[in-house]
Amino acid sequence: MSSEEGLSSAISDWLFSNSWWLLLPFIMLLVVAAFIVAFVLLLYMISPLISPKPLKLKGAHVVVTGGSSGIGKCIAIECYKQGAFITLVARDENKLIQAKKEVEKFAINDKQVVLCISVDVSKDYSQVESVIKQAQEKLGPVDMLVNCAGMSVSGKFEEVDVKRFQSLMEVNYLGSVYPTRAVITTMKERRMGRVVFISSQAGQLGLFGYTAYSSSKFALRGLAEALQMEVKPYNVYVTVAYPPDTDTPCLTEENKTKPLETKLISETSGVCQPEHVAKVVVRDAVQGNFSSSIGPDGYMLSALTCGMSPVTSITEGLQQIVTMGLFRTIALFYLGSFDSIIRRCMIQREQSKASDKRE
Repeated sequence: MSSEEGLSSAISDWLFSNSWWLLLPFIMLLVVAAFIVAFVLLLYMISPLISPKPLKLKGAHVVVTGGSSGIGKCIAIECYKQGAFITLVARDENKLIQAKKEVEKFAINDKQVVLCISVDVSKDYSQVESVIKQAQEKLGPVDMLVNCAGMSVSGKFEEVDVKRFQSLMEVNYLGSVYPTRAVITTMKERRMGRVVFISSQAGQLGLFGYTAYSSSKFALRGLAEALQMEVKPYNVYVTVAYPPDTDTPCLTEENKTKPLETKLISETSGVCQPEHVAKVVVRDAVQGNFSSSIGPDGYMLSALTCGMSPVTSITEGLQQIVTMGLFRTIALFYLGSFDSIIRRCMIQREQSKASDKRE
């Protein structure tokens, strides 16, 4: 064998004996990928074991505040369709009577009852506690409370009457605190129950014209997170719903005074129907999901703003971790678009004022 052939053979032997080092990164990548796949599969397998047991609505007592119209009435109808007993709570007695007739059309058996209570849930806690007690005496302990009473005011911060800030906090926040306070002790004693807070996408993202409204809806998120930590050991679960603009009487009134900037921003997500919102909220509440969102935009906002909020399953938390970066990137484009809308409106307004002065 020549020296050249010997050298070539030695090099070949060396490469063969050491080539596995070149494959090591690829092998490690395969191992990591296999581990991730196995981990995800494991999460999906054990997730149902740690998720709350769904609440059965047939025969359950569901209290809906703000139940005389809009989302509240549709939620009452959706629960009634599933066999629940309903207590409708609102201020206007005439609207309550009309809502009662509409809900009763969807009965699935002749034992179901719709009870109406006329009271302002935001003013006097002792009165709210008293009427909830009366409802429980007639229809049994409350299995699910849906806090849907609310109102909306839009306008520039310096143009909104300061009393409106107070009234929105009373109705949107305290109007949810008082009924919840009236039922939560019994729920804990029974080791079961659902509490639903109807917030808004404006309770996840502060938008132009919603300084008063957004702050009252953001407050519900803090209440819900703290309350869930307290009541979870008692098998009581809290749900916060974040519906977008929904075709309700409240939205019709709001649109009459909504600033141009707010209208243009709202148009980017469209308007939902209350029946669809009701189906999603009831489904999530029954499952015990903490966050209830509507549509792709709602899902993205919920993932983006999850922060330290509780999760119902491990897979939900994993989804939030995986999607956070992508959704943040998309959100930056949205924010840039909103800022552009506001700047254009400001420039047009200033040009219009300058033109009026010249004339």
